[in-house]
Amino acid sequence: MKNISLIIATAISTVTTIANAQSTQKTYQSNPYTLVYEGAITKNETGKVNIHPVSYKLNGVNISANVYTPADYDPSKKYPAITVAHPNGGIKEQTAGLYAQRLAEAGYITIAADAAYQGASGGEPRHTDKPFYRTDDIHGMADFISRYPGVDTNRVGAFGICGGGGYTLKAAQSDKRFKAVATLSMFNSGEVRRNGFQNSQLATIQERLKKASEAREQEAAGGKIIYGGVASITDEEIAKTPTDLYREGYEYYYRTHAHPNSTFLYTMSSMMDLMTWDATDNIDLINQPLLMIAGSKADTKYMTEEAFSKATGTKNKELFVIDGATHIQSYYKQEYVDKAVTKLVSFFEKYL
Repeated sequence: MKNISLIIATAISTVTTIANAQSTQKTYQSNPYTLVYEGAITKNETGKVNIHPVSYKLNGVNISANVYTPADYDPSKKYPAITVAHPNGGIKEQTAGLYAQRLAEAGYITIAADAAYQGASGGEPRHTDKPFYRTDDIHGMADFISRYPGVDTNRVGAFGICGGGGYTLKAAQSDKRFKAVATLSMFNSGEVRRNGFQNSQLATIQERLKKASEAREQEAAGGKIIYGGVASITDEEIAKTPTDLYREGYEYYYRTHAHPNSTFLYTMSSMMDLMTWDATDNIDLINQPLLMIAGSKADTKYMTEEAFSKATGTKNKELFVIDGATHIQSYYKQEYVDKAVTKLVSFFEKYL
């Protein structure tokens, strides 16, 4: 009887996985811009927010991005603009696009770009995830959007989600084109790659650095690229994942908001750069107004709190907590997105 129950459970899991995969595939394929978030634009209409796929070069790499313009956009007028940096593993068609669209609804010209070496952007090896590139991606978005028709270069803000939040903090330290800076569910990629999530891998730092060094040596010799991360996952494995961040993250990226350009993979050699980097190093250089948003139930909230306490260079900073939200739920759950957007709009209206 036990074996029969196991077979039935496995069969149900397999059917569910296939159904989820077909559903998410239909979502991105049915949208002309392959957007997978709820309420996404399906066509450009007069009097509404419009989306404009664009591309540009950054350090010789072709960058794929979407620019969102406000309703009744008139290029002869002047508008404030905001760069939106996506989460680790994410792309512009997911939560970054959702927030870019919502901010455009509030009157901002916004840009959400795929990181170099990731998503629809160019660059080899694929899934390279180095802090310099991710930070320069944000400078690159500022380069492009500052020249976009209608943008007031004196009113440009920066917004980053998850890992994109950490990289936005780094970019804002030196890039004073950004007049106001905001993050949502900020993830300090360097700290986590170095110490492990919630400091769970402190004992293996040197071992992991050795693996990263060996991976780079193999790449340099023309060998096979070694990847870390998760390429695919079963429903059973998702259910057994102990932390909200990763369990809900797998559900978001591999089930409910899946997109073929989104992946949890990264080159193992990237760890050499990631593990020696930290979003909060020199964070006192941020003198712009700063807003940091996190869910009260987010198991990543400690990273936002650490960064916020170290941001001593700005006279205007605020930590806004969304009651009840976890890290991933802030990406898509309407009640939490609404609260985050309302706060972001009031912040940017004040400082842009």
